[in-house]
Amino acid sequence: MSTDTRQTFVVANWKMHTTASEARELASGIVEGIHLSDQVEVIVCPPFPYLQLVGELLKGSGIQLGAQNMYPDGEGAFTGEVSPTMLLDLGCKYVILGHSERRHTLNESDVFINQKMVCALASGLHVILCVGETLEQRQRQQTESVLDRQLSSGLASIPLQILSRVSIAYEPVWAIGSLKHHATPQQAHDAQLLIRMKLTQVVGEDWAAELPIQYGGSVEPENTTAFFDQPGIDGVLIGGASLNADKFLAIVNASVSERQAKLQHV
Repeated sequence: MSTDTRQTFVVANWKMHTTASEARELASGIVEGIHLSDQVEVIVCPPFPYLQLVGELLKGSGIQLGAQNMYPDGEGAFTGEVSPTMLLDLGCKYVILGHSERRHTLNESDVFINQKMVCALASGLHVILCVGETLEQRQRQQTESVLDRQLSSGLASIPLQILSRVSIAYEPVWAIGSLKHHATPQQAHDAQLLIRMKLTQVVGEDWAAELPIQYGGSVEPENTTAFFDQPGIDGVLIGGASLNADKFLAIVNASVSERQAKLQHV
């Protein structure tokens, strides 16, 4: 599949930010300023307490609602956890799994992330699977082996017929919210090549060509175009910049413009 025919994503990950009033103001600002394209899927992932509030504001806008995490079971005695059934009930289409903060701060294992993947996809959710290496791993030349392990484990036991609901987000841990280290567009492109190479081994050449790969790591309006210019980069996963409606809309607009420019050359 051509790069130009894969879905383009712009994903807002609000992480553990906003109050109810701030979430309302931010979501309203995004809805009021959005100019969507059919080729770009815009997804907003607020904190759990504000999923319903934000979901109501997104209705009819074309913007999709996503969650930042979930527990791999439909229901049960799992105090403090949130199930895929609950997410679907609130109108979520997407869920982010394997985010570096879940892996490294909250110590989620590859096996546990795979359990979430299997459960989320079985429930009907679309999944954004995050992969990426730490600064120490990169300095030790371990980027390829880390991506290999995370992809092999994350996609284990996933039936090929539901892979169309999976996208991959490459987020170099060393570049997320970092003032000292920034991934260059070339580094993002090189990682994308490694990911596609590994996907070919895990799910076959055809699916490896079809799965969208997003980049996440200190994405700002000023560098969005540079990342989208890289062949094989199909979207961006945005943290801090998604907490400002004007910045987020600028990224969306840049993404739409880049997408339309690519399609004109198909």
